[in-house]
Amino acid sequence: MQATVEEKNGSLEYSFLDKIGTPIPKSKLIGKRICDILFGVLFGIISLPIILIFGILIKLTSKGPVFFKQERVGYMGKPITVVKLRSMRNDAEKKTGAVWAKKDDPRVTSVGRFMRKTRVDELPQFWSIIKGDMSLVGPRPERFILTEEFSQRWPDFPQRLRIIPGLTGYAQVNGGYDLKPNEKCKLDNYYINHYSLGFDFEIALETFKIIFTGDGAR
Repeated sequence: MQATVEEKNGSLEYSFLDKIGTPIPKSKLIGKRICDILFGVLFGIISLPIILIFGILIKLTSKGPVFFKQERVGYMGKPITVVKLRSMRNDAEKKTGAVWAKKDDPRVTSVGRFMRKTRVDELPQFWSIIKGDMSLVGPRPERFILTEEFSQRWPDFPQRLRIIPGLTGYAQVNGGYDLKPNEKCKLDNYYINHYSLGFDFEIALETFKIIFTGDGAR
C-alpha cells in the first residue's frame, strides 16, 4: 500500500495527523522533562569524545558526511530533525527510497554495524533531548511518509505520537530491528497507556543492559 499524501498550497498534508488521539497531559510529564534535561546534559557532555572518535572512523572508512540528518514525526505530529552518526552508505536509499530498517541491513557500513549494536549512532540525539524535541524514553520517531503508510494499514499507529518520541523505548528493548511496524505499534501504545517515571526507569536500565551485553540491534 502506498501512502496517500496530498499537496496543498505547496506543502504536504498527511492524513494521519487527523488520527492522533488525546496527548498525555503535560502535568503528567513534568518529572519526565526534568529528568530529560538533567540526564540529557550529563550524557550529552560524556558522549562528545565518543562522537569525535567515531566521527573520525566514519570518515576513514566510508565516503559521505559524519552526521545523518532526517526529518521525522515528533510529538503530536510536529516535524523534528533527528541527527545520528551515519551508519549506512551515503547512497543507501538512492534506488529504494524510504524503507523500514531491519536486522542485518546490507546498507549498513562495517563501522555502522558496531555503532548500531551499541547504540553509538544515536548519541547526537542527546542534544535533541535537551532541546525538548525528544525524550530519553519514548516511541522512536519515524519518517512522515512511512508513518502515513503504516497509519493506513494499522489505524492505531498514530497513537504513538501522543507522547514525546524517545532515544530508546519499550519497543526497542523488546525486539529492536527485528520488530515489524505493527508489532512496534502495539508495544509503543502499551508504553503510552502504562506510562510512569518508574516505567521509564525500567526501560532505561534494560537499554543499558542491552548495550553492555552486546545485544543491541537484535
